[in-house]
Amino acid sequence: MNEFLWKPSKQKTDDSILEDFTKFINFKNKKNFKELWSWSVSKPDIFWSKFWDYSKIIGDKGKEIIKKDKIFNKTKFFSDSKINYSENILNKKTKNTAITFLSEKGFEEIISWKLLYEKVCKFSFYLKSLDLKKGDRVAAYVPNKIESIICFLACAKNGIIWSSCSPDFGVQGVVDRFKQIEPKVLITSDYYFYNGKRINILKKVDDILKQISSIKKVIVFSYNQNEKLKTKNFFDFEKILTESKLDENFERFDFNHPIYILYSSGTTGHPKCITHGAGNVLIEHKKEFMLHCDIRDNEKIFYYTTTGWMMWNWLVGGLSTGASIFLFDGAPTYPKIDILLEYCQNKKINLFGVSAKYIDHLRNEKFKSNNLDLSSIKIITSTGSPLAEESFKYVYSNIKKDVHLASIAGGTDMVGCLVLGNLFSNVYKGEIQGQSLAIDVDVFTEEGKSAKDGEKGELVVKKPFPSMPIKFWGDKDGKKYHKAYFTKFKNIWHHGDFIERTSNNGFIMRGRSDSTLNPGGVRIGTSEIYQQVENIDFINEGLVVGQDYKDDDRIILFVTTKNNLELDDEKVKLIKTIIRKNCSPKHVPSLIIKVPEIPRTKSGKIVELAVKKIIHGETINNKEAIANPESLEYFRNLPQLKR
Repeated sequence: MNEFLWKPSKQKTDDSILEDFTKFINFKNKKNFKELWSWSVSKPDIFWSKFWDYSKIIGDKGKEIIKKDKIFNKTKFFSDSKINYSENILNKKTKNTAITFLSEKGFEEIISWKLLYEKVCKFSFYLKSLDLKKGDRVAAYVPNKIESIICFLACAKNGIIWSSCSPDFGVQGVVDRFKQIEPKVLITSDYYFYNGKRINILKKVDDILKQISSIKKVIVFSYNQNEKLKTKNFFDFEKILTESKLDENFERFDFNHPIYILYSSGTTGHPKCITHGAGNVLIEHKKEFMLHCDIRDNEKIFYYTTTGWMMWNWLVGGLSTGASIFLFDGAPTYPKIDILLEYCQNKKINLFGVSAKYIDHLRNEKFKSNNLDLSSIKIITSTGSPLAEESFKYVYSNIKKDVHLASIAGGTDMVGCLVLGNLFSNVYKGEIQGQSLAIDVDVFTEEGKSAKDGEKGELVVKKPFPSMPIKFWGDKDGKKYHKAYFTKFKNIWHHGDFIERTSNNGFIMRGRSDSTLNPGGVRIGTSEIYQQVENIDFINEGLVVGQDYKDDDRIILFVTTKNNLELDDEKVKLIKTIIRKNCSPKHVPSLIIKVPEIPRTKSGKIVELAVKKIIHGETINNKEAIANPESLEYFRNLPQLKR
């Protein structure tokens, strides 16, 4: 059994929303999360119906809670209900603060619920004036600002499908995503800051427009509201709001009507366009914030994220609880290592969310929060990658002793969590507390049987759940969707993570079971790197893997060169520059190593997983499928990988 770290007080559990919900549903076995979860997955129709009522979702509930189908992903939830996502967000209309924004440069912007409502309704009117209809797509290449949320909520209000990329993506990364969904409008900003540098966004927009012909209009907002926007080529967001009328009509759409398109990491090709339904994400986010995170009306949520990460969508979902949300745009440790925690102190944040990599960084820097007042923080959530065991202890020793530390895991696939925290369970070193309510999460062996406690296996979901994608955009026959989740186990959702259940009914994440890269908790597809490498004139081909290194996943790029050209420092620098420019800084490999030959299957596919196993000292059992198996031995015990 792992080391015990924290137990919620009796008062915390007694006063929790989770406890109140158990009373609402007349659940008899109080404060037993395992029993509650078991009931919720055995009676999902009752659970979701009751939670709709408890969480006060605005809409027409309908009568058919679950429309079952033999095929997993064809099961529908609330198939005859009608909702408007934005109506559920914008129902307060008070002068209290809804959203606060802070730039790494120190300037702050706030917006009240009333003003948020008005600006969303005005931008909604403008979108209608463009003859944008429900189901049309709007793309956003934007920093993490209030304007981004206004634009998103206006789209959701009109039934328009939103899709966003953060501005650290290069042109090719943006085009690979947005071109697939054929947006009619692009929303962007003039610049953003990162690590003290002012970075121009508009310079890249012209190149994007040349490659995405569907975009007919570009709307730009100023990063700093105190600065006048300097652009003549595009439409000024603030001017649009000034000239627009107030459209207060909230049409209610089908529960499963698409709300946004997120993207897979693009491991084997273009990123998959994962399309989510409005009601599906609304009810899941309300469940996670309320029942698992204990967030309620007028509390404060801050998650460090960008608009290109699904945690941005999750953070916005927090508004549905009546809580206010806090945005930060910039580097998480600039201009000083504790800038995010200082933000929590100054704004009296209740939920503080970060990547595991951020916590690991604080630990490695031996940071202590002695000079900060973090008494308002009741829960710290960590995701993106498994939180190291020592980082669990570090939080309680050096950040805050009395805090609910909830490691959480799920992803873009459901814009939420499969395993996360709760206030009925203890926190143990290295462990996620339990499964998400009403989602039938299990650990499977390779044979498709439930694994025993302490046995590593595949993270699976055995029954349909509301926030699974409604489809992949452009996947007309559903083959991509099926391949993504249902090829390993018949009609069972396979998530692609290695996981272990503990005797505490908790879970330990053991990393990805596919070849997706995960540096700093950000999932990255190898194909995006390959696209850049293959265009470099002195490189013949490359192979990208992730190496487990110091509680992280560092990117290793192996290359063969044309005419066996030497790979000197200048060439390595050029490769990194190209990848940084056209993908993002997170795509840049930690090491670039020249090798004599790249292993391939007999059908010509690069064998990433085989190489990854080799560099981690594992055995390759199926070399018969490899056309040049002798090439694998070069990768074993490479001295460069031991640094």
